[in-house]
Amino acid sequence: MPTFNRFLTDRSGNFGLMTALLMVPLLGSAGMAVDFAHALSLRTQLYAAADAAAVGTLSDKSTTAAAVKMTGDGVISVGQDNARSIFVAQMQGELTASNVTTAVAVAKTGNKVTSSVSFSAAVPTTFMQVFGQKSVQISGTATATVQTASFMDFYILIDNTPSMGVGATPADVATMVDLTKNKSSNASCAFACHESGSNKGKDYYALAKKNKVTMRIDVVRQATQALTASAKADTDNQFRMAIYTFGAKAEAAGLSEIVPLTSDLDKVGSKVTEKTPNPQVGDSEYVLDLMTIPQQGYNDDTQTSFDSALTQLNTKIPAGGSGTSTADTQKIIFFVSDGVGDSYKASTCTKKTTGSRCQEPIDVSFCKAAKDRGIKIAVLYTTYLPLPTNDWYNTWIKPFQSEIPTKMQTCASPGLYFEVTPTQGITEAMQALFLKVVRMPRLTG
Repeated sequence: MPTFNRFLTDRSGNFGLMTALLMVPLLGSAGMAVDFAHALSLRTQLYAAADAAAVGTLSDKSTTAAAVKMTGDGVISVGQDNARSIFVAQMQGELTASNVTTAVAVAKTGNKVTSSVSFSAAVPTTFMQVFGQKSVQISGTATATVQTASFMDFYILIDNTPSMGVGATPADVATMVDLTKNKSSNASCAFACHESGSNKGKDYYALAKKNKVTMRIDVVRQATQALTASAKADTDNQFRMAIYTFGAKAEAAGLSEIVPLTSDLDKVGSKVTEKTPNPQVGDSEYVLDLMTIPQQGYNDDTQTSFDSALTQLNTKIPAGGSGTSTADTQKIIFFVSDGVGDSYKASTCTKKTTGSRCQEPIDVSFCKAAKDRGIKIAVLYTTYLPLPTNDWYNTWIKPFQSEIPTKMQTCASPGLYFEVTPTQGITEAMQALFLKVVRMPRLTG
């Protein structure tokens, strides 16, 4: 009995005994951490693969093209195949398609395409097998959403009134001033006014052409043609375009249709650069060109009625739609102008008048009438050039020069305003504004 009691009360060797007893759980815990860390590392790799697959399939043109062609909502099979292929291509090392379960869904709802890539896998353990745990389950889901470009109708309104005959750059302006300088009065003109009457000697348009002066209307025409080409490259028959001006001649000033609404963007591009013979300038001139006037001062120079052009265009355009189908297209007025109106407007002009002649920044109430019908307005403001050597400019335009861009921006729908100065590229500006329209966030039903 004493021997047994001594055994019970003897404390020597307890540390070694306890260590032996705890060794298994300690090693198991450390091993569990290693196994879990390994599983989390593989899960991170799988998430990266799923992200790449979800985003990649929406970037693939075959997926977006299939979505655009769908007349309703539903699954996009080619998108699912693309996503699965991208996901499998990311597998490397111990991760292979054979030991990872995937579920892919790519579908269209309205004009929104959503892709979802889910994965799950059983990662074999090493240390945790001590506790009978042979694997660790990992899983996750990556999703991505993109809006397909809506079906849109662009009604491009080009200001071709005499003020767009100003030189396209400061150098062109200086050249025109020098070419038109009157030696006796020292007066000059920066505008290449296009006279069609008998007084052909003062057709400054012909003078500008002869001396290879580039006018603002020339640059806008080139930019419009380039826009149709870039729009065609960015669409799967989702866009239609129409081109309008303020009229070919002052005697019949008013909204003039150059190209009716069409999905044939090649036709639009070729039409705006089409030429017709004009013996007066000894050359051909463009269908989209500067408005002609019978003579200087014709009709008190009131050839720029934004009010009339926007009102007439508004009546031609159906109410704006959601853009989800060809039967419900979004409507966009794409307005390119220097922003100064000049028309008969005796009682409602916002600035001082000369008799009934009204020179003012654009009256935004006529923009609001279109926007209230769900029509978006994208405005490219071609900066109105100050002409400090011109008495007319100093008297009538300079007092409200600072208001012009503000009014043009107010005319535009939110986020759809762009100003381009003479030293910047109008072609690039038109394309940048176009992309703003196409890619701006939209509510989907």
